[in-house]
Amino acid sequence: MSGDPAVLWKPSPERIAAANLTRFLKSAEAVSGARFAGYEELWNWSVDYPAEFWRMVWSFCGVIGDGPGEVVLERPGQMPGARFFPHARLNFAENLLRRSGPSDALVFWGEQKIRRRMSWAALHAAVSQLQQALQSEGVKPGDRVAAILPNMPEAVIAMLAAASLGAIWSSCSPDFGVPGVLDRFGQIQPKVLFAVDGCFYNGKTPDALGKLPEIASRLPSLSRVVVVPYVSEMPALAGIPNGVLLPDYLAGHTPKAVEYSRLPFNHPLYILFSSGTTGAPKCIVHGAGGTLLQHLKEHQLHCDIKPGERVFYFTTCSWMMWNWLVSALASEATLLLYDGSPMHPSGNVLFDLADAERITLFGTSAKFIDACSKAGLEPAKTHSLASVQTITSTGSPLVPESFDYVYRSMKHDVHLASISGGTDIVSCFVLGNPTAPVYRGEIQARGLGIAVDVFDDQGRPLRGAKGELVCLKPFPSMPLEFWNDPDGKKYRAAYFERFPGVWCHGDWTELTPRGGVIIFGRSDAVLNPGGVRIGTAEIYRQVEQVPEVLESIVIAQNWENDVRVILFVRLRDSLTLTPELERKIIEQIRNNATPRHVPAKILQVSDIPRTKSGKIVEIAVRDVVHGRPVKQREALANPESLDLYKNRSELTK
Repeated sequence: MSGDPAVLWKPSPERIAAANLTRFLKSAEAVSGARFAGYEELWNWSVDYPAEFWRMVWSFCGVIGDGPGEVVLERPGQMPGARFFPHARLNFAENLLRRSGPSDALVFWGEQKIRRRMSWAALHAAVSQLQQALQSEGVKPGDRVAAILPNMPEAVIAMLAAASLGAIWSSCSPDFGVPGVLDRFGQIQPKVLFAVDGCFYNGKTPDALGKLPEIASRLPSLSRVVVVPYVSEMPALAGIPNGVLLPDYLAGHTPKAVEYSRLPFNHPLYILFSSGTTGAPKCIVHGAGGTLLQHLKEHQLHCDIKPGERVFYFTTCSWMMWNWLVSALASEATLLLYDGSPMHPSGNVLFDLADAERITLFGTSAKFIDACSKAGLEPAKTHSLASVQTITSTGSPLVPESFDYVYRSMKHDVHLASISGGTDIVSCFVLGNPTAPVYRGEIQARGLGIAVDVFDDQGRPLRGAKGELVCLKPFPSMPLEFWNDPDGKKYRAAYFERFPGVWCHGDWTELTPRGGVIIFGRSDAVLNPGGVRIGTAEIYRQVEQVPEVLESIVIAQNWENDVRVILFVRLRDSLTLTPELERKIIEQIRNNATPRHVPAKILQVSDIPRTKSGKIVEIAVRDVVHGRPVKQREALANPESLDLYKNRSELTK
């Protein structure tokens, strides 16, 4: 990289002094006997002395449980194979329900239709009732409890009730079709299924009840299907085996103190599913202790969340950011939940929510930020956003121009933290540092306690050059296992096949001289024309600057014993791809990247395929272009869009 990028924001001395991270650094100095000149030295200590570091996180964040004991890390040299806190016992729900009283625990907006708020006392009561109902159902530790729910209070309540008993929670959003649900829940055989009758999206109310009879009949493990009334007061349950409405399921159970089963640190908590489109979704099992500890660290140290603050993330129950959001209860924060389209009716609803409910942390996706920019929204002029201290962005790389947009048009004095990790670790590898400057286009830091590095193809560390994002040492939120993978073969193949004993995450990445990180896209989608590796985000960054283009997707097409770069663009309404516009796109790419980045073909499409969590799917498009089947179309929010890329005559010459 040539020259340092611009500094877009610096925390004030007062903000640095009040930060949780500042207090933690001083505590680490007292424990280690060392003096840390700054974050990078603290990070080095955290990965060099993982047992001491994670014991400190347990103490600093006030984990509730039967203490960590003398042994914090068994088999530290093995990955996979290492075990954190082998003698500790805790309950995930107990840690999230540590607060009580009349203040808000949950605030919910269901698009323009529904407004609800729930106090901590009411949340405890609701979890208690549902816990008793699940106990009456015979749910015990290790049983699976699944849900097809929007991001609504009942999803949080049901997860907490299941976790309080040691059951394993798994969820997806109501927009999944029958095959998508069965591809996931059919593998894990849940005992109880929570589902909703419908949802709100873009001013409409899509039905979610009609598919339940088939889903329930094809999940023979189910003893109960609990339907949550949402779009109607009395949904019809005809044809749903063992169906019951939530109010009836709770009848006869009086709220009392929630009972917590304290279980081993590595007791399973969640099953999350890979969103890949090349095979059956991987069922990734995450442990209660590792998830809790990692989320506490990220929320309190990297996002500076404090008790009483108000945390929002735009997410569905299909995305690991929902799991990440819900854990903020353990930091005694209020959760802001939203169900519906973020752009309905005018693109301002999330900023309305931020002002009305005094959001402290505003979490969203890079795609939403780009969509706001393309729509010409200027919330800095139309909204106060006075309470917002941190904006986090994930889902895809946040390009430098989106950094500019946030500080120009959203809020000038805010900590913008681009973060990246994934379903695989239910957390982040790289994320924010509230005590350090924000550089244009860079993720600020590697996560504390996470030994992130960048390797070349031969497994050698790289600096200032692009390579594979890897992790060299164990960390608590590594998956426990894959479901139905008894010998661990699929697990090892997923992360440890490329570099034995080293986690290879599959991101094409660069470490900067400032200790920051730039991610250029998934390494399995990297383009390789003429042997030169190009990250897809490098092209997206340029194309997104062309006003006529709303979004794009780029792939490599096999061609004449090499590959060529193919760019598909979705244009603003009523526009067509003229030779003049094509030349404009090419010049933008050539002048601001390199001639190697210029696509061989630019084609117009009316839609871009994406997963239900909003990520575009280059690999699925690449498969369609090459005539290969896409095995997991149900992983997509808009699978019909793949037909736009099939048998394109322009790609035969």
